[in-house]
Amino acid sequence: MKKANLKKITILLLISFSTIFFSCSKKQENSNILRMNISSEPDSFSPWKSSAADTKAILFNIFEGLTTFDSTGKITPCIAENYQVSDDGLTYTFNIRKDVYFHNGKQLTGKDVLYTYQNLAGLNGLSPTSDEMQIIKNAYLENDFCFKVELKKSTASFLTFAIQPILQKDYLENESKPIGTGPYKFKEYTIHQKVVLEKNDSYWNKEKMPKIPTIELYIISDESSLIYALQSNQLDIAQLLTGGNAKTLENQFDLISYPQNMVQIFAMNNKIKPFDNQKVRKAISLAINKKEIIDGALNGFATELYSNFSPVLKNYYNDELKNINEFNIEEAKKLLAQANYPNGFELTITVPSNYTAHIDTAQIIITQLEKIGIKCKINTIEWATWLTDVYSNKDFETTVIAFGGKLEPNEILKRYTSTYKRNFVGFSNEQFDKCFSDALIELNEEKRINLYKECQRILAEENPCVFISDPNNCVLKKKNVKGFTYYPISFYDLSSLYFE
Repeated sequence: MKKANLKKITILLLISFSTIFFSCSKKQENSNILRMNISSEPDSFSPWKSSAADTKAILFNIFEGLTTFDSTGKITPCIAENYQVSDDGLTYTFNIRKDVYFHNGKQLTGKDVLYTYQNLAGLNGLSPTSDEMQIIKNAYLENDFCFKVELKKSTASFLTFAIQPILQKDYLENESKPIGTGPYKFKEYTIHQKVVLEKNDSYWNKEKMPKIPTIELYIISDESSLIYALQSNQLDIAQLLTGGNAKTLENQFDLISYPQNMVQIFAMNNKIKPFDNQKVRKAISLAINKKEIIDGALNGFATELYSNFSPVLKNYYNDELKNINEFNIEEAKKLLAQANYPNGFELTITVPSNYTAHIDTAQIIITQLEKIGIKCKINTIEWATWLTDVYSNKDFETTVIAFGGKLEPNEILKRYTSTYKRNFVGFSNEQFDKCFSDALIELNEEKRINLYKECQRILAEENPCVFISDPNNCVLKKKNVKGFTYYPISFYDLSSLYFE
């Protein structure tokens, strides 16, 4: 009797499991829904507050700015149908489209643009929400659809800054229920599970009207879980956390691998001992074998870096820095002795727990620094805690992290200026600050590029961080998913995707 009951229960369980799996698989075959992953919990749905690359990649589909960018990084009009720049480079005039509506049905006008820029620049008497927009002297409306900006000084970067999302005037719930004008609108967020976006049927840009009605973005921070989800037909696209499984699965799926204009760093808190000593920072830089990290932690899917720029930025990248911090254990030991640390010291590497590649990188760094007498331990913390403790409060010794790519070189370099509030490594150098300031106002392209390269040289010599690599973005997708386009910043153009 017991055996019969057990057999009956087993059969029922198998039927039940099969039914669930079939239902899930069948749902996946629905061309109205595309499922992909994000590797971390959204830090904020407000574009003025978000710092996480995954979250920003989502927000670019919800919000839009006066300008946007194409797959080459070229800046083009967006909410502004066109713009004019005065001869002295100080006044920008934006003519705003009249057919743009927020997701709640309200028409976007110059009042929303003015509200946004007053907040970004701090012209409303409150603290500015964007450092780069503090260059704005005045912003005003010529009429409801003509917006003007006057700058304190000319800059070649302003049109790039103008990709900042336009927010609806006085709408204060973007933190939890974001409302933009983009091709997709926010539907729901289930913590630790998923973010759901749905097609904006009223989208103004008919050429970019989404083809897939619903996008489900599942929060998966574990590589093995991610691969299982892809292989079990629960995902259509998987952005891999590392490249380890890419080669083994490329026969089953389409593999897309490309540099993502990201800079993975081993960051040191320059404000505390012993990292306030340049010789110590230099010694650590010389002791870290970047190729070993790329092969071991990133499975070869990365580009070795010598500055805080990725070669993706082409003309801006200083390729003369290749040998400036070349791997050299003996020289590293000499520098530590000169800095009065002949026997090394102990340090803690604080790493966000949801980034496997950074943890693996930290583990390799531990073995490498042991060779020069530095003993390390890893402290893994949740992403939200890392943002608070490390990025905001600067309460750390060292960390491994990667900064997402930017279109404008100034946005990459400003992270190391002494006045930047998010300069979490605490680097301060007068020569660097001056070089950066000069680049901001230099309109001659060749001279500006040379200033960018000089900034990179200073960073490479002063070693506030070890600039390790630009990890490839490795994407596996089902062969029937088409239209995937990659960009030089963290962005997925969801509107271009479709099922064949």
